[in-house]
Amino acid sequence: MKKLHPEFGFNTLAVHAGTAPDPTTGARSFPIYQTTSYVFDDADHAASLFNLQAPGFIYSRLTNPTVAALEEKLATLEGGRGGTVTSSGHAAETLALFPLMSPGMEVIVANKLYGGTINLMGKSYQKFGWKAIFVDSDDPEAFRKAVSEKTRAIFIESIANPGGVVMDIESIARVATEAGVPLVVDNTMATPFLCQPFEWGADLVVHSTTKFLSGQGNAVGGVVIDSGKFPWLGKEKFPSLSTPSPEYNGLTFAETFGDLAYTMYSHAISLRDLGCAQSPMNAWITLNGVETLPLRMERHCNNGLAVAGFLENHPQVEWVSYAGLESSPYYKLGKKYMPDGSGSVFTFGVKGGYESGLTMLESVELFSHVANIGDTRSLILHPASTTHRQLTEEQRIAAGAGPEVIRLSIGIECAEDIICDLEQALSSLS
Repeated sequence: MKKLHPEFGFNTLAVHAGTAPDPTTGARSFPIYQTTSYVFDDADHAASLFNLQAPGFIYSRLTNPTVAALEEKLATLEGGRGGTVTSSGHAAETLALFPLMSPGMEVIVANKLYGGTINLMGKSYQKFGWKAIFVDSDDPEAFRKAVSEKTRAIFIESIANPGGVVMDIESIARVATEAGVPLVVDNTMATPFLCQPFEWGADLVVHSTTKFLSGQGNAVGGVVIDSGKFPWLGKEKFPSLSTPSPEYNGLTFAETFGDLAYTMYSHAISLRDLGCAQSPMNAWITLNGVETLPLRMERHCNNGLAVAGFLENHPQVEWVSYAGLESSPYYKLGKKYMPDGSGSVFTFGVKGGYESGLTMLESVELFSHVANIGDTRSLILHPASTTHRQLTEEQRIAAGAGPEVIRLSIGIECAEDIICDLEQALSSLS
């Protein structure tokens, strides 16, 4: 793996970044600061904190030591400048766009995304007056053609959920640069262990930390990470960052905070007003999960490739969409952006369509039928009847969630046991 620090590699940073021993007690495991608020030294100290003139903690909706440790760890692993942890992945998507958008403005969005994201951007964002323009994920030129004077961001996933579609980050980043807007990449499925979007020109990265980063399916959360490289200063398209802020006596975030402007705004205004803060307990659980991320991702990828290869040759399977297979149209892009593996979440088409998909769900024994991914356990889902149910049939097919589609999130169990369970479930169909 490429080193993100002149002295330490990725595996070391996953364990140590952001979590030094507690200076007061010497505790080696980072503490859970389960508190709402913090005592000020005096009136001047309080005023300096509220004026954003001094670092420190005010109220846990804005800042919390445990949450801040997670922000530092994840920003370090992504090679970013700063991070803002949120209550969920969807909250992270909304918070990511909040400083950029205003009523009537547009975000260009890849059409192959998690179904909940498509619904959020296509429907719920309309209540803010934001418009999502969906374009073909596989065609960077489609993004360029969609750019208008109202465009304020481009949003894609590094690997689309659930179809395993790998997007050409570098080419789409060039379109964003030409348009003078940031490229936002949801890196949940790949994690920073497999893919580093900032290296390919992305400006902002979001995650559902609920998934692989936490890793055990026990803590909901999200994060927005800023590369610190987008030139906000002087950009009239982004007045929240480039013009005086009435909330802070005319302070201009881009001028005052430089490459930390976006992150400072996200804490001082976005978290303050949207209220989507992550709890200290969930941040602590995720901190511990990230420590084993490299080890888990290696096993996830190895198991994922083995299971995909098995399914590709099974008579009850019509097709497999996994970028790690040489038969995949995304194989070359996968090798470019994720040389160490293509993850462990992918889809396949079962013969017999919708009914066969439901039958298979009821036949597995080792797999858990849940609406989650990135767990240590192997998980199975029928997207058309669950996560993508709210979409039209046309949208489901475009997103890779047609009636015959089964989504797998391969865990870290023995690959032989995972394959055996799928074999007996598929055999029940015939």
